[in-house]
Amino acid sequence: MEEDLSRELYQETVPGLDRSVDRAFSLREQDWSGYAPLTLAFLGDSVFDMVVRTVLVKRHRMQARKLHQRASEIVNARTQAKMAQILEPYFSDEEAAVYRRGRNASPDHNAKNASRREYLEATGLEALIGYLYLEQRYDRVVELIRTGIDACELLSPH
Repeated sequence: MEEDLSRELYQETVPGLDRSVDRAFSLREQDWSGYAPLTLAFLGDSVFDMVVRTVLVKRHRMQARKLHQRASEIVNARTQAKMAQILEPYFSDEEAAVYRRGRNASPDHNAKNASRREYLEATGLEALIGYLYLEQRYDRVVELIRTGIDACELLSPH
């Protein structure tokens, strides 16, 4: 079942959209390692949100308002910081470097319901997800998100 969910997300959610966008707008591959960490986090936040919302919609038949509430419990700085702490020991050297660059970035603002430290850790995780997405390493994106969600027990029935 776990493998099926990862494969389903890999095949139907993220890469299909990425390839379609690349083709439609004639975008070319680049070296994403030099991109600003906050730019990577900008994209990573959306990818993280899209994966979580996809899982919720495909797993639960409920009103959009309830889906939004469930997504908001997962897609927030405090939860993402907790996930980053759990996942950090499993990052490759390359992933750890991208995460640290994101965590050490200096955003102009803070999250409403998280400490500065939590916000920076969440930014690091989002930067890593954005980087992996741009590198088309979708299996790893889904693996990290799933591991974090499972470790935090975030998709258990309410």
